[in-house]
Amino acid sequence: MLAVGVFVLVFGLMELELNARIVLAIDGAIMCAMACAFGIRYDDLQRGIRDTIASMLVAMLILLAVGVLIAVWMASGTIPTMIYLGMQVITPSMFLPVVCIICTLMSALAGTSWGTLATVGIACMGVAEGLGVPLEAAAGAVCVGAFTGDKISPLSDSTVITATVTDTPLMEGIRHALVSTGPAFLLSLAFFFVYGLSLETHAAASGAYDEILATLSANFDLSVLTLLPVPVVLALIVLRKPAIPTFVAGIAAAALIAVVLQGENPRDLMNAMYSGYAAETGSSFVDTMVNRGGFTSMLGTIGLLMAAAIFGAPLRTAGVADVLLAWLRERARTSRSMSFAVMVLHAVFFTITGAYYVSYPVVGAMTKDLFPAYGLSRKNLMRMMIDTGTGLAPMVPWSTTGSYTAGTLGVANLAFTPFAPMLWLSILFSVFYAVTGLCTAKLEALRDERATGRAEAQPA
Repeated sequence: MLAVGVFVLVFGLMELELNARIVLAIDGAIMCAMACAFGIRYDDLQRGIRDTIASMLVAMLILLAVGVLIAVWMASGTIPTMIYLGMQVITPSMFLPVVCIICTLMSALAGTSWGTLATVGIACMGVAEGLGVPLEAAAGAVCVGAFTGDKISPLSDSTVITATVTDTPLMEGIRHALVSTGPAFLLSLAFFFVYGLSLETHAAASGAYDEILATLSANFDLSVLTLLPVPVVLALIVLRKPAIPTFVAGIAAAALIAVVLQGENPRDLMNAMYSGYAAETGSSFVDTMVNRGGFTSMLGTIGLLMAAAIFGAPLRTAGVADVLLAWLRERARTSRSMSFAVMVLHAVFFTITGAYYVSYPVVGAMTKDLFPAYGLSRKNLMRMMIDTGTGLAPMVPWSTTGSYTAGTLGVANLAFTPFAPMLWLSILFSVFYAVTGLCTAKLEALRDERATGRAEAQPA
């Protein structure tokens, strides 16, 4: 089943270049037919699809809230003000590394990549457009920062879940995760510095720079009060308040500013919440920058998540993961082969389910006892799962995080992936460590035993 599912997915997306939603839905129908042929009851398959979609419901509501938030923050002048200030302060050559570092700090301190993407990330994309920085590169810098911070933050729910399901002390696991995420992040920063040097001439030659600044100042009140929704949202994120109420508070604050400062008609503002902000600023370039967001802007992303559920649920219901684990136990002869096989298993399972909140507890519970059995610390499992979960997620278009990232930043996953080296470099580092045994933490008891043996072997 898995081989057929992967073939249909790759053939439909790569060869036929069909819409991912249709490919996933058709692939899901094929998986259901095959599962029924193998004796799985249709009621069980339908229940699996329903439960999978139900598990994504909160993510779907967050997507809708972010769509509304983007539209209202445009109408209130919040994002236009950040674009205006950012264009005056940041030079094109330094834009990518500065954005990466800012997003890293924001995500690490707040413990959320999603919140970072929806606030700082959106503003940075607007600044990039104004400076003439390629949007794919800007999205890559935002993603590297947001997901690096998420992976190393003790406040991140995904990191806490991973530590919990692998029975790893949280801070110890985070420190070990840096052996793959750390060098991948530093190499990404170096790439942004070098790549940014080529952007100075391009941006300076753009005659749109003055036009953007003049148009924004002519169409919006760019006072500091328009930035009020940003600290409101950031404060609630830091206080660990739920995402949906946090974004609703940001929407409410921005709506008040839009009416009072920008003179927006409440009726027009509510229409913008649904269909997106639409203004005629006198500059077609600025129009493309600010006319976005709205409830409807996220419906395509939600459709992608539902199609992914149709595809992934039959594979889970049919027990594909159990078969893969049994195969792993039979084939893994050494700690290195076991580590590599577990990485592949989690990456495959995550790609199927599209949600690391599903793959972390399932794969973690199934494989955590394998590592002590092979003389390895469980914190290796935590690192591998973070790299092939939190790190892989933005690159998978049908995953909850991948669809959210593309929908929020307005750049396709495959387009920004080459400009987000940390995401895939950390995976490659973990693969290298698994295959070679380098930077792989041994079980404490085994290390103590070997140290004792060496001490006893010393001549008196």
